[in-house]
Amino acid sequence: MKKTKTTQPIQEKAIPVIGPKRQLSRKIFSILAWLFFIAGIGTLLLVGKDCDLTTFLNVRSFVFILGSGLMIMMLIAVLFKACRWLSLFLVFITLTLLILSGFVVDYITRSESANADNVGAFGDTLYDGGSGILIGTISPDYSIRGYAVPSYPTPTDNYEHTEENSVKITKSEPVSTFSIDVDTASYTNVRSYLEDGYMPPKDAVRIEELINYFPYDYALPKTKEQPFAIHTTLTEAPWKKGNKLLHIGIKGYDIVEENKKPLNLVLLIDTSGSMYGEDRLGLLQKGFLMLVDELTEQDTISIVTYAGDSRVALEPTKGNKKTTIRAAINSLNARGGTWGAGGMKTAYELAKDNFDKNAINRILMGTDGDFNVGATDDMSLKDFVAKRREDGIYLSILSVGRGNYNDSLMQSIAQAGNGIAYYLDSVKEARRVLLTDINKTLFPIANDVKIQVEFNPAKVAEYRLIGYETRLLNREDFNNDQVDAGEIGSGHSVTAIYELTPTGSANRLTEDLRYGTKTTDNTNVSDETAFVRVRYKLPEEKESKLIEQPVIDEIALSETSDDVRFSIAVAGFGQNLKDSKFRGDWSYDAVKELAKSARGDDDNGYRGEFIGLINSAKSAKTEQGF
Repeated sequence: MKKTKTTQPIQEKAIPVIGPKRQLSRKIFSILAWLFFIAGIGTLLLVGKDCDLTTFLNVRSFVFILGSGLMIMMLIAVLFKACRWLSLFLVFITLTLLILSGFVVDYITRSESANADNVGAFGDTLYDGGSGILIGTISPDYSIRGYAVPSYPTPTDNYEHTEENSVKITKSEPVSTFSIDVDTASYTNVRSYLEDGYMPPKDAVRIEELINYFPYDYALPKTKEQPFAIHTTLTEAPWKKGNKLLHIGIKGYDIVEENKKPLNLVLLIDTSGSMYGEDRLGLLQKGFLMLVDELTEQDTISIVTYAGDSRVALEPTKGNKKTTIRAAINSLNARGGTWGAGGMKTAYELAKDNFDKNAINRILMGTDGDFNVGATDDMSLKDFVAKRREDGIYLSILSVGRGNYNDSLMQSIAQAGNGIAYYLDSVKEARRVLLTDINKTLFPIANDVKIQVEFNPAKVAEYRLIGYETRLLNREDFNNDQVDAGEIGSGHSVTAIYELTPTGSANRLTEDLRYGTKTTDNTNVSDETAFVRVRYKLPEEKESKLIEQPVIDEIALSETSDDVRFSIAVAGFGQNLKDSKFRGDWSYDAVKELAKSARGDDDNGYRGEFIGLINSAKSAKTEQGF
């Protein structure tokens, strides 16, 4: 019997049905995974496009984002039984990136300290000081692929543009009025450029700050009731034969130790990501630690920090609690955005809540000025600070860093806060500001100091003020006690220099008006070239006092004091740096010759250092074709 072959029916494998909730979950996980992945790739592109040190350190953020995306994708693959090989591959990539990020960030961090002071010119190669590994090549924008040199100039620094003071016709404008300026930020900033082998931007050069960086041995006032005396010298201008210079010098008295008031300080410290580095937050920490060593149990100090937000890092603490204060300073780290306005608000609130009428109440703000969160424009911040100086709380600025340095903003804030603007380019400069010259920094002896000079048209045809472009005042502001001006600290000296064109000189740059009226000579003042007035307020007083004296005698430049000749050399140096149209043919060599003749004792070495800067400027100008 023939067997018949029976065919078993094929049983189809049942396809699992995915419920609506599971389908929704899968879609959500997929969307999140790709969003994280795209964000990671976008961060990578940004890092590659603009790879300065701060941005490169954000590789941690990139790895976290990319790693999170990969981990989520791996989770999806496992949960929904996707390819096991894909899961293993994603795990491997994630772990590799996380491990490598630690090595990369550590390497860059060590390279920063090893190479910040050892960089050559364009095209030079840069090596790690410890390992000898090639890091990269310096490009024309002063950066290195993967690592930016923080001590080098970049086009992103912000300086206020001001036109050089013009020549004034004495018959039309016989009176010149300005506020004193004891800021020194411009000199140290210019110095850092020149020491690195580069000419500074012209707007970075404020000649009055170059002159007033140096101490001068002007005679002190005879009585304590008058905080300073006026010293005038009339001599010839070395850069234009036939013209004259009117040199005005004042110096404040030194407060004796037993008469010093206690300090009530708030350190306002920028701890944002841009402050990373030994030339930024690290430099401020070293400077403030020096200051702590000088505090006594009578002093009080607080610390406010700001990055993406602001916080009180140290509540008001007596100066003898040095271990506590040092620990708070050493604990600071740089990260996040820069909410400068929020930090200032917190600092002023803390200072006001703990105001001591028997102490010096001051905020010392350390920052690179790179505000990028909240209010960031100069006018808003200036108004904010100006409204709070009436509370008796002054604000001074300690600027650091390069590449995002906002000099314009720092100047505005310091002026509005009745404070002083410094630029710290080294530990040595931090020591000078916060240790050696601490009396000048923190102990004011006169507020709202204004200088007004009236020129005799019978003697002076034209005049111009050298520097002080950002400190000019209207004539009527001199007698108006509501108009703010600069302050002078204990032992501070201030110098101002005018260039004069004598009446009848062939050097005149202007002609008499055809229909102008002749000046009536006053026989009582026929021997006077000018008349100098100074107004000031004593601390805690509202009404100003007046000092005045005439300018009569003229002496040869060679017979003037070392202080006068040296300050004139510095003025000529500044005019050369700015490529002034009034400098004539006075070269760096001529500047150097005059400075060397006026070096004097120079116990602190500042004048010798300046002579070295003249050589640096001459070399930089030649190499860069200025």
